[in-house]
Amino acid sequence: QVQLVESGGGLVQAGGSLRLSCAASGRTFSTYAMGWFRQAPGKEREFVAAISWPGVNTYYADSVKGRFIISRDNAKNTVYLQMNTLKPEDTAVYYCAMDQVKYRTVVTDPGLFGSWGQGTQVTVSS
Repeated sequence: QVQLVESGGGLVQAGGSLRLSCAASGRTFSTYAMGWFRQAPGKEREFVAAISWPGVNTYYADSVKGRFIISRDNAKNTVYLQMNTLKPEDTAVYYCAMDQVKYRTVVTDPGLFGSWGQGTQVTVSS
């Protein structure tokens, strides 16, 4: 049973930064691609960023490219999302997710992720 636990969310002013963490257990973390998604009130869950299992390849939604950085520490079974220059439209619940299949390079389709965390709230005030 995979468990993903996000942390690091909170309230921040526009232009500020936050770093989200997602700690994984129950599976060989280092062999699975990971992703971050978000869901704002009244909207569908959307892709934010993804990283390959060794951490070499990354992919970002256009809306966060140049502001967010996804990284991972396989020794700590943790994936991170550094969020800079935050905007009010970044306000959402952020979820981390683990791929269903080992050794895929980068996965962006939410349907391909088999495990999800409970989410952490990020609120950006204007």
